[in-house]
Amino acid sequence: MPAFGSYALLLALALSAYTLVAGSIALRQLATGRYGRLAPERLAETARRSGIASFVAVAAAAFALIWAAFTNDFSVSYILHHSNRDLPGPYKFATLWSGQEGSLLLWAFLLAAYGFVLRLRHRTDVKLFAYASTILAAIQLFFLMLLNFVAPPFALVGGTIPADGFGLNPLLQYPEMVIHPPMLYLGYVGFSVPFAFALGALMMRYPGEKWIQITRRWTMVTWLFLTFGIFLGAHWAYSVLGWGGYWGWDPVENASLMPWLTGTAFLHSVMMQEKRGMMKKWNVWLIFSTFLLTLLGTDLTRSGLVQSVHAFAQSSIGGWFHAFMGISFVVCAYTFWRQRAHLTADHQIESLASRESSFLFNNIILLAACFTVLWGTLFPILSEYAQGNRVTVGPPFYNRVAVPIGVFLMMLTGVGPLLAWRTGSLRSIRRNLARPVTAAGITAVLLVVWGLRPWTDEGSFYAYTVWVFAMFVAVAILSEFLRGAQVLSRQTGRNLLRSTLLLCQRNTRRYGGYIIHLGVVIIFIGFAGSAFNQSQEREMGFHDRMQIGPYTLVAESFTQDSNPNYDSEYALLDVYRHGKLVTTLTPSKRFYPASQQTETIVANHSTLAWDLYTVYAGKNADTGQPVLKIFLNPLVAWIWIGVLIVVAGTAVALAPNRITATVSVEARPRPAQGSLLPVSGGD
Repeated sequence: MPAFGSYALLLALALSAYTLVAGSIALRQLATGRYGRLAPERLAETARRSGIASFVAVAAAAFALIWAAFTNDFSVSYILHHSNRDLPGPYKFATLWSGQEGSLLLWAFLLAAYGFVLRLRHRTDVKLFAYASTILAAIQLFFLMLLNFVAPPFALVGGTIPADGFGLNPLLQYPEMVIHPPMLYLGYVGFSVPFAFALGALMMRYPGEKWIQITRRWTMVTWLFLTFGIFLGAHWAYSVLGWGGYWGWDPVENASLMPWLTGTAFLHSVMMQEKRGMMKKWNVWLIFSTFLLTLLGTDLTRSGLVQSVHAFAQSSIGGWFHAFMGISFVVCAYTFWRQRAHLTADHQIESLASRESSFLFNNIILLAACFTVLWGTLFPILSEYAQGNRVTVGPPFYNRVAVPIGVFLMMLTGVGPLLAWRTGSLRSIRRNLARPVTAAGITAVLLVVWGLRPWTDEGSFYAYTVWVFAMFVAVAILSEFLRGAQVLSRQTGRNLLRSTLLLCQRNTRRYGGYIIHLGVVIIFIGFAGSAFNQSQEREMGFHDRMQIGPYTLVAESFTQDSNPNYDSEYALLDVYRHGKLVTTLTPSKRFYPASQQTETIVANHSTLAWDLYTVYAGKNADTGQPVLKIFLNPLVAWIWIGVLIVVAGTAVALAPNRITATVSVEARPRPAQGSLLPVSGGD
């Protein structure tokens, strides 16, 4: 099987090289009108089929590596270092992305899969898809060169083959880690597709904005995968690392956040190009930057440039990534320079009180956040090059800059939908702002009455600000639904609930976007709760008690257990509230003999108000007493609820509009300037 996998990767390399060369020649012939012996259409078709075949070859290689893991083939060095005989089946499957070579193979496989789907749909626009296919082949060629010559996943063990492997990293032996990396990679790799379309459209001076419509679903699906992958990673960190948090501004966490920020900006600003022919140059560089940031994130994880629980060991692979990123940037810059006249805007922003200006401010804020994260992530590396010593940048730096940026960005998500395209009257703006401002004012007063004092410390101030603005944005979004539903209710005679559903069906993109924004608001509500986190750490013997918030924890017992894969030691904690038993928690610590490593398993009692988060830290070496860490984290559940709402909103936005004939266009009331009535077209 190792020989089969190696052969499959070599075959995939040859097929991708042919796709790139043949596709480039065919496109060049079509552009210049100078044909060779083989017609360019025929040559392009052979390149397309070669690209499809490369997917089969890469899939075969990925299958071969997974097969080696399930059959315990420890003659393969990668399997020896990332698996063992007693490893459960799902985690054997996860060995594919548990190490550097396997994760690069996953990158190549997913890229080949995206390319496979793209090439099957080539009749949508044959020439544009040919350009995109050729660009994807160039990216694929780079990763296949790494897999064949730099980091081969099927390298064999020299000498005697051990009877058992060294086991999977304990941090990865958690159910979410079977899902989180593929989701994150689907987002990372997926942004190669809109990048390829954008670069191809620029190369061929694609007329109009149809290429954006073609790539919109690709971009949204990719963005959804990346979003879900990021939050799955946050939930994994919260559940496994045992530090009581879900985001620590770790360099590899940052690496996934940066392309998400620029990708989000791109999704918003392309609407300006579609509707108004604006921000063309901006959009091109947004998607270029997003692709380059996905390469940077992959480089940070693979090369060992940064210190992270997510990163692999130091390796020489970073130089290859630096070279490829440099080549990619040069190609992007050169193409942009040659075709810059094609990107002249059709219109200009006419008013600050317009939807266009809100999109512009939204993009500026997102890019400011991205630059902040990029600077903080690279600063230790840059300081080491400049001064000879590495200066680390911790969470306080990011929080001081990112928190106010996030608050302002959240406010814009509420203001934007209230503004009209081109320009809006002050009267309509005041009318649309009335409900949100009133709701925000009432919330501000109620929070103070409830006992929140925003003037006491920075955390309270930001939490207060977030919750007030969250109410403003939520009411603004819900008002848009209510306004549209009321119009449809009058026109169709249906009740408000059915009218709201019809509203979403008739303009899925707009109202799906509103649902996404509502989910983001709920996520921010959960984030703000971290300002009031509580924690305690102490030794607890049998029947000792600990009080935190409204909960009393009683240590009933401490025991041990074992299975073929790991040994565990855990605490049994009864949790009382107001004298009544609420639940029993069993935080544990596991030891994996194969890898000689330990892992923390958190026990968490979650409610809508707070999480009671317990960690068993082992025994004090001096006293022999068990040590427990207890955290009370408010509103964390709302983060995960918000993510599910974002996923649901994206699904709505991806659905096709349902065209209904219940009311003719002529019969509809003429909307006031600045109002947002339901329509059946795009946003």
